[in-house]
Amino acid sequence: MIRVVYPGTFDPITRGHEDVVRRATGLFDEVIVAVAQSRMQTLFTHDERVEMARAVFVDYANVQVQGFNSLLTTFVQESGSHAVLRGLRAVSDFEYEFQLAGMNRNLYPAMETLFLTPAEQYTFISATMVREVARFGGDVSKFVSPLVAARLQQKIKF
Repeated sequence: MIRVVYPGTFDPITRGHEDVVRRATGLFDEVIVAVAQSRMQTLFTHDERVEMARAVFVDYANVQVQGFNSLLTTFVQESGSHAVLRGLRAVSDFEYEFQLAGMNRNLYPAMETLFLTPAEQYTFISATMVREVARFGGDVSKFVSPLVAARLQQKIKF
């Protein structure tokens, strides 16, 4: 069984994240969406982010969502995987992701980092941008699932 871990804070989970996971389900036997406990302030709590991700991926038989609060390499080892999936939206993402992959490989040499680019219509979407649009009352329905859009609206009251 080939299992891949797709880590992130997912604050909130976007259509771009969904696209990467959907495409990964055809490449791997199991995809673990690993929701990181962030040290930075997030709009949604860790439990809320895990809950939303589980709801978004409920219909995917080979996707499981797990929260984690450790080094990614520790989580990957404990999950029985040797592969991490990262999304690259633009060239600007590459430098950071390349450094991260190098550090992770140093910490866990058996781990490989694989990159997928989202479909073109999602390359400009980031969770940060979605939060900003939502904070100023903009329509985020094209960028997130209906469930996430509703949760954003509840969380950001005008």
